[in-house]
Amino acid sequence: MADSDIHGQVTALVQPILDSLGLELVELEFKKVGRSFVLRLFIDKTGGVTMDDCADVSRELSLLLDVEDCIQNRYTLEVSSPGLDRPLKKESDFIRFQGRLAVVKTAELLKDEKGSPRKTFLGTIEGLEEGVVAIRLKEGPSAHIPLEKIVKAHLEFEF
Repeated sequence: MADSDIHGQVTALVQPILDSLGLELVELEFKKVGRSFVLRLFIDKTGGVTMDDCADVSRELSLLLDVEDCIQNRYTLEVSSPGLDRPLKKESDFIRFQGRLAVVKTAELLKDEKGSPRKTFLGTIEGLEEGVVAIRLKEGPSAHIPLEKIVKAHLEFEF
């Protein structure tokens, strides 16, 4: 079974569990590690997730995965918090974390408001409007980055 099929099936299985617990799926990975595979889920909620949240999701999802038997390979299930450098993937992430410091990377050079071309933008998320993320850069100017141009984005921990 292709990884994308596993991703879709696991997402469909875990979403009702997450909804019932007030959690969101941030990221799901299924990859080969050594001789076996790891199915890794990163979950979050307002105020952060607890060890109990991770244990509850792991326990319930593990039972469903055993019943559905949708992963043929030997694997380990891991459920955890996305951490301080949480990835930003959806429009709602950029809205929710407005006012927070983030790193946004693009595949192609884009210009900030001063006309400087760059692929990496470090600054405070100012918001999202019509599919464009506004970010106030650490060095002063702003940048407006279309969501479809973002290849990777994550929160940056502030000391």
